[in-house]
Amino acid sequence: MLLTRLKKIQGQSIALEKMLNREHECAEILQQLAAIRGAVNGMMLQVIQGHLTDHVVKEPDETQREADLETVMQVIKSYLK
Repeated sequence: MLLTRLKKIQGQSIALEKMLNREHECAEILQQLAAIRGAVNGMMLQVIQGHLTDHVVKEPDETQREADLETVMQVIKSYLK
């Protein structure tokens, strides 16, 4: 599923490059950028959900669980900057 999302983002990026080369209207470029951002955000959410499920919720060791949660929190903080 992640690879499918990545391929979609790659396709959108290639389309954006073509739009820029062909000097499309700003509104069309912004629309494409918004689509790319949405796809990246969706992929980010999927990875975060998987990490939380596999490494926080299902982690039996409390110390490791806290460390894994801190890791994902740092990633989220850096992403939101």
